[in-house]
Parts: sequence; C-alpha cells; structure tokens
Amino acid sequence: MKPLLKISLVSLLVLALAAGAGGYAYWRRHEAQAPENRYRLQTVGRGDITQTVSANGTLNPIVLVNVGTQVSGTVTRLYVDFNDKVEKNQPLLELDQSLLAAQARQSEANVGNVSATLDLARANEARMQALFAQEYVSRQELDQAVQARKSAEAQLAQARAAAEKDRVNLGYTVIRSPVSGIVVDRVVDLGQTVAASYQTPTLIKIAQDLSEMRIDSSFAEADIGKIKEGQKVRFTVDAFPDRSFTGEVQQIRMNPTTTQNVVTYNVRVSLANPDHILLPGMTAYVNIGVAESRDVLLVPNAALRFKPAEADEPASGNGTQSGASGGQGARNGEAKGRGKKREGSSGRIYVVEGRTIRPVQVQLGITDNRNTEIVGGDLKEGDTIVVSEAPTAATKPSSVGMRLF
Repeated sequence: MKPLLKISLVSLLVLALAAGAGGYAYWRRHEAQAPENRYRLQTVGRGDITQTVSANGTLNPIVLVNVGTQVSGTVTRLYVDFNDKVEKNQPLLELDQSLLAAQARQSEANVGNVSATLDLARANEARMQALFAQEYVSRQELDQAVQARKSAEAQLAQARAAAEKDRVNLGYTVIRSPVSGIVVDRVVDLGQTVAASYQTPTLIKIAQDLSEMRIDSSFAEADIGKIKEGQKVRFTVDAFPDRSFTGEVQQIRMNPTTTQNVVTYNVRVSLANPDHILLPGMTAYVNIGVAESRDVLLVPNAALRFKPAEADEPASGNGTQSGASGGQGARNGEAKGRGKKREGSSGRIYVVEGRTIRPVQVQLGITDNRNTEIVGGDLKEGDTIVVSEAPTAATKPSSVGMRLF
C-alpha cells in the first residue's frame, strides 16, 4: 500500500474516533441535562392536612397537696413512704410531744389555779352583798368585790383558751393526711427536726388522684390566638416514645410570661390517666390541631424551598421564605412563631415541561411542616414538580436551597 494512502486511512480513522467521542460526550451531556436526572421529582396529589402548634409541657396531678406542720419538733415516727396510698385523716408522721405535752399540763394547772381564785372572788362578793345590806361596808367596797369577781372570770376564760391552744398544738404533733391520695414525695426522715417559724415547712406531698392529670405548657403569642378551649390535644412523653396520648385544652391563662423578649402563655390541658402510667413531672410534647383541610392539593415543603442553581432571580420574599414554616413551635419549648407562614401567602414551585422546568406562582394555605396546601395558582393534580437537586447532579449547589421558612 502506498504511503499516501496509509496516511489518509489513518486520518479518517482518527476523525471517526473523534467524531464518535464527541457524539458520545454530547449524548452524555444531553442525558445529564434531563430533569429526571438532574432533580428529585414528585407528582402533585391530593390529600388531607392538619396544621398544628406545638410546645413543651409538664405533667402534674390535678390536686397536689403539700402537707406541712404548724408546730416545731423532731420526727419520731413515720407511717408512710413514697408511693403509699393514704386515706383522709390517716396519720402520716409524728413529732416529739414532750415539750408540748408539758406545756399543755402547765396550762391545765393554771386553769385550776385561776378557777380557785374565781371561787374566792365569788365568795367575797357574796359576803360584801350581805354586809352592804346591813350597812356594815360601803358601796365602794362592794364594787371592788364585784370587780375582783369579774376579773377572776376573765382570767379563767383566758387560762382555758391558753389550755385549749396547747391541746391543739399537742394534737398537731400527729400530722394527718388532709386528702385521700398517693404519696409522691417525702421530704423529711426519721429524727429530723422541723421548724415552723415564718413559713410552714413541707413534709410530704400527696397527689389526690393520678387517674386525672393536667399538662401545663407554654405557647408563643403567635400561636395563642389559634388555640381555643375544648380543642383536642395529642402529646407524647419520652417514657413511651412510640405511643401517642390525647387530651383537651382546659384553660388558656391570661397571665403572660416574657423570657428573652419572647412572650408565652400557659395553656392547661386536661387528660385521663386510667392506667397510672403517666407520672407527675414527665415532660410532654404537646401538639394542638388548629386548622384542617381535606382533599386538597398538597406539595412537599422542600419544593417551595427549591431554587435552581443557575437561576439568577431572587426568591420571592413572601414565597420560598414563608411557604413551609407552618404553625408548629419547637419541642424544646422556645417559641418560633415569628417566622411562620401566614395563610394566603405566595410561593414558587418549578414544574417539569418536557426537558425543561418553569417556575409557577402558587397561593399557599396551611402546612403541617412537611406538606403545604395549594389554594391557588397554575398548578394541577398530576403535575410533576421539582423537589430538590439530585444527589448526583453535576450542578452548582443552590445557595438558598436550604433556607428555612
């Protein structure tokens, strides 16, 4: 074969290989640009949605009685302990009675002494009456005898009152239960000295009935307007993470609490605890349904946050920033109501059309923090929308794709 012909064949082969490689590269780029390869897609459907507001709360008995003492003394006997069931007027503990018993006996002796003084005053008055009738004593002497008798009567009443007070204080050395219930806390031990001075010390705490309990929770001011008495409540506790409990809003207290410029209100929730598995002091994560829509268009909140990496237009201030915040507060008890979506706000969603995507403005309804209701706009059931960039997409990551609502 001639050298010139060999060179021509080699050149043709090189050109063919280059053209094939270029075509293959073009095909790969073309396929990579397809929406199903670049993005995570989802079809718009219909469903039910419930908007909730959330907060932390603490489980408490409906009636928790702090049993104290009105007298000071040393604990000499303990009749109950933690978790014991008690009846009304049942003895719980006893204090040392020695000092109060001696004082009670002294008061009784004083009553006898004053009573004898009264008897003498009455006898003197009777004698003075007889002598005055015979004009042996003056009116002044008779009046003095009458005054001495009245003074003795007053002293006797005072001594009896003091004796009664000492008897009552002696009775206070036996601490009795004011209600029927369960002992949830015992603060004192045998041999401990308690002092009842300016403030009555707490000795034992009794929950009257653990079959009915309450939750005291704090909701942000942005949520409080949506909460009404009688609304159903769902909550969970850490002790039973796979179980959900129900209750009802009993009261919205008007007393505000301000912490770090965040205003919250106490919402009291009533609930039944027939199995006594919920214990006082447990942390409850409360969710209250404040709005509900059925059979409506739903889109994932991620679709409202999505923005193509190559898009240079700014995101709508009312749309992607507020589209999926919802009405739910934080489980750690801090209010997040200031960044919430308001009903009637707008958002932007990217819809797939062939091999391209186009933005569509929509009107937003309520949200459950995962999906959002679409109440208006050019979006239909069955449309394919972009949720996020595909993990393998060879595109520049969006700088606003993870902005919170």
